[in-house]
Amino acid sequence: MKALGNDAAAGTATMRTGRPRATSRAVLERLGFELFARQGFDGTTVDDIAEAAGIGRRTFFRSFASKNDLVWGDFEKQLARFEAPLAAADPDVPMMDALRKAVVEFNRFDPAVVPWHRQRMTLILRVPTLQADSAVRYASWRALVTEFAARRLNRPVSDLLPRLIGSTVLAACVAAYEQWLGDEDADLCGLLDLAIRQLAAGYGESALRA
Repeated sequence: MKALGNDAAAGTATMRTGRPRATSRAVLERLGFELFARQGFDGTTVDDIAEAAGIGRRTFFRSFASKNDLVWGDFEKQLARFEAPLAAADPDVPMMDALRKAVVEFNRFDPAVVPWHRQRMTLILRVPTLQADSAVRYASWRALVTEFAARRLNRPVSDLLPRLIGSTVLAACVAAYEQWLGDEDADLCGLLDLAIRQLAAGYGESALRA
């Protein structure tokens, strides 16, 4: 879920004066997250981030369409990274096992990135002003799972069971993330693995033979 994926905010931030040679998305994310930590998400403006980076608003908007987009990072790229293992999944592997493996690997991070990803997901899951935007992003992520389930079950994507699988896998991932955010010692991949295993057990063998 990432946003559920690799975290670009781990890039090194450099405070500049005068005209910068270049400002990468990673630098803007890092500066934005530092300001969010000090001032809060709602208390930080695009102008604040641009000023910290030594750039103008127009330059900021070349990288991100909004402050919300900065929190989510390169979401389209992450969706593609999640879709690839689903498309390549061995048809002999049970559907929920394939989904679980894809989700866990998608959310596996280098330890150096984990603090930034934790901050990102804290904002996404806990800041009310991000909730509407989050719903749109989650719908895109859920659609990938729904489409995968429909293919494996040989059912229309509009059928109830693929939709149910898409929605409940998303809910399981959100629950695992909420548990992780509440415990700094928790293992995110272990929680995601457990959540989807328990979900698969709840569906039962008869419904998921694919």
